[in-house]
Amino acid sequence: MNGVGEDDGRNPFEKLLRRLDLAPAGGDRFHGHPGRGEGRLFGGMVASQAYVACARTVTRDRPLHSLHAYFLRPGRHAEPIEFAVERIRDGRSFTTRRVVAHQRGEAIFSMSASFCSPEEGIAHQTRPAPAAPAPEGLPDWEDVRSAILGEPRREGPLEVRDCDPESGDPTVLKPAYRRIWMRARGEVPDDPLIHMAVLVFATDRTLLSTAARPHGLTWSRRMGASLDHAVWIHHPPRWDGWLLYESESPAASHARALVHGAIYDAGGQRIASVAQEGVLREAR
Repeated sequence: MNGVGEDDGRNPFEKLLRRLDLAPAGGDRFHGHPGRGEGRLFGGMVASQAYVACARTVTRDRPLHSLHAYFLRPGRHAEPIEFAVERIRDGRSFTTRRVVAHQRGEAIFSMSASFCSPEEGIAHQTRPAPAAPAPEGLPDWEDVRSAILGEPRREGPLEVRDCDPESGDPTVLKPAYRRIWMRARGEVPDDPLIHMAVLVFATDRTLLSTAARPHGLTWSRRMGASLDHAVWIHHPPRWDGWLLYESESPAASHARALVHGAIYDAGGQRIASVAQEGVLREAR
């Protein structure tokens, strides 16, 4: 079955591509597999698979332009996920889908996604991409994490280079702002649907850690979980090189933090905007 089963020794990015290859389950239902791992399932994985499920029910001439999602329950590794898609509307210009992801018969994630036909019209970008040092020579996010936690290094499907790495010292407080570079650890197939799915996966990276910075809540001192997540697409994403992800947390209260994000291509064009609220607590 596509997308379900062992990863057969593939590298992390090949594993991601395999997990994005959902298996039809009759009607507008699909099966996916999150793969093996520890702890709660990464929300970006579920969101990217849910996007693929919706996109499989939409004609290819209408790419995604926005999604709005809620994380309902922690997902589990190594257990299949069923994605049930509902066709809300097929209009002249816009197509709307809703999808709910289930594990063990319980809803863990819900998302509304809107697709639209490209057209000529108004266009502007009032803010340029932020200044950032080149990714080459910057510390690898996984190396920093490993050093702070004292754990073996884990390699994910995306290479992440941090412009202002976290400190393992909780007395070192930083602004609720960060910039990271991201690129795929492998070749992305020349399929716009896959490039978009990888972008959706990437939008959930490092957001809550941005909100933790002013409070000295390093990896070992915080508990976080995404609550809701929204993405708006301004230009079709391409993973042919590095993408710059800027994030900022303008407000937090009652153990909930709001984070805004913007993703730019290497030429400084803003290709996506992101917003997320999540629970952020000091670890017990």
